[in-house]
Amino acid sequence: MSVKEVSSQTAVNNDNDASLPDEENPTSLRSWLAKLQKAEQLKQIDCEVDSNLEVGAITRINLGLAGPALQFNNIKDYQDTISSSFVTCGMSNKKQICMLLDLPEETTDKEIVRHLKDTYQNPLAPNMVNSAAHKENILKGDDIDLAQFPAPIWHELDGGRYLNTFCGVITKDHHTGRENIGLYRGQVVDKNRIAKVMMATQGGGGHLTGYKDKREKMPIAIAYGAHDVVPFCAGSPFPRHICEWDMMGAILGKPIDLVKCETVDLVVPAGAEVVIEGFMDPDPKNFAMEGPFGEYPGYYGGTPSPKPTMEVTCITHRNKPIMRGTLEGCRPGFPSEDSILCSYSWSAIFWNMLENAGVVGVTDIWCPHVSTGTHIVVQIRKQYRGHAQQVAMALWGTSAAQWFFKHVLVVEEDIDIRDPLALEWAIAFRVNAGMDQVMMIGPTFGSPLDPSVSHEVLDVPRYRTGKWTRVLVDATRNWELAKNPDWNSQSFPPVGKLEPELEKKVRERWQEYGIGIPYLDEDKRLQLTLENLKDVLPFI
Repeated sequence: MSVKEVSSQTAVNNDNDASLPDEENPTSLRSWLAKLQKAEQLKQIDCEVDSNLEVGAITRINLGLAGPALQFNNIKDYQDTISSSFVTCGMSNKKQICMLLDLPEETTDKEIVRHLKDTYQNPLAPNMVNSAAHKENILKGDDIDLAQFPAPIWHELDGGRYLNTFCGVITKDHHTGRENIGLYRGQVVDKNRIAKVMMATQGGGGHLTGYKDKREKMPIAIAYGAHDVVPFCAGSPFPRHICEWDMMGAILGKPIDLVKCETVDLVVPAGAEVVIEGFMDPDPKNFAMEGPFGEYPGYYGGTPSPKPTMEVTCITHRNKPIMRGTLEGCRPGFPSEDSILCSYSWSAIFWNMLENAGVVGVTDIWCPHVSTGTHIVVQIRKQYRGHAQQVAMALWGTSAAQWFFKHVLVVEEDIDIRDPLALEWAIAFRVNAGMDQVMMIGPTFGSPLDPSVSHEVLDVPRYRTGKWTRVLVDATRNWELAKNPDWNSQSFPPVGKLEPELEKKVRERWQEYGIGIPYLDEDKRLQLTLENLKDVLPFI
């Protein structure tokens, strides 16, 4: 959606929430922090902490413990800078996701995905305003100094300080004027330059390609410390026709307030703490070295290489601004904010994508957080031959496939897609690779940050993407098997299970047997976790 489109759909109001202070503005970071604080999901860290690796180490352990949001108020070497406060982990556990969506804490993962799926189908357009708290201070020329804002060295081998990790990067299509709000890593080069990774197959990277064709610099703005709904949506792979501003409003149930920039023709969230404006030069002669960086797969992403660079023309910030960032990289036992976002928001988006592409019978979708969208599990009510193949093809044909869907697993309704053992069972006994249930397609475009891709085939400046061979595993019951008269002319044998009448009899007599373990009905069994099993079975 372009600036003009935003303005034409919404009224300009100088007296609305954008001018309210702190937590009174329901679309600001401080309103979100106040909500987290009230729920005991925010911890203030007032002892001195080093931004060189220590912030990252604390964050890594806190994420592994599903801990609260952290606000660092005494960062070494930043005590006397413009911004001396830094927040992370505001979207790092299920409770926080439920708070954002105004759902009960006990809401199941499946219900959260379904809620977001429905929410994303009810867009709420943004509201333009004339004033914003981050306009309290406007820096230009020699006053610009990126070192005034905390940018941690998150991982030991990172190529530098990364300022852009959990923010909103706003760009605009050169031809259509349609805006995109994305989330792309950015490394501080010097006092007024940021080197960024922007792939041509993504929104912002595609915009940059358009400016390169016109031999012009691209306007760009980066919003830091807006309400966490901004990076939540900026980091979600909505189809190109979806406006991220509208999705933010849909989640909050209130239009997000936008305000015009000072030096570029873009709009940004009025609730932001800091906004950095400038132009990105697509000319490789003006690129700067960037990387490596501890990336989303849990490995370092790329080697140092020249990247497009943003030259900052203006910084606007509120008094004593709070910066926002996050630790990338997910591996077993150590999630990231992006991986939590992946499991809920991305699953919902991909479900809508499939339905919009005409794929019927989808009953659930799950992106396990540890694979950050590289693997996806789709549950269907199988209706025809090739149903699973249609699912995979539809996903592989989207722009989201730049980063996602290397492996697609399709199962039927009787398989709990969030239960690893259920998936193992389905793969073990419903898949026969020699009967067209495993399909490979490639080479295709794909993530250049996947460490399984050989460095020898990665020439991103030339190819503008990575290189994947994709795999579908169809773990639905194979309709090609011959029907067996002994199984009521079904091609697949029945599952061995208790008949309802027999189970009813056993349930009624359970105490009489004297086994001692409380009998649980099916719903209770499905909800059991290792933790509450300890209450049921004290000997574990």
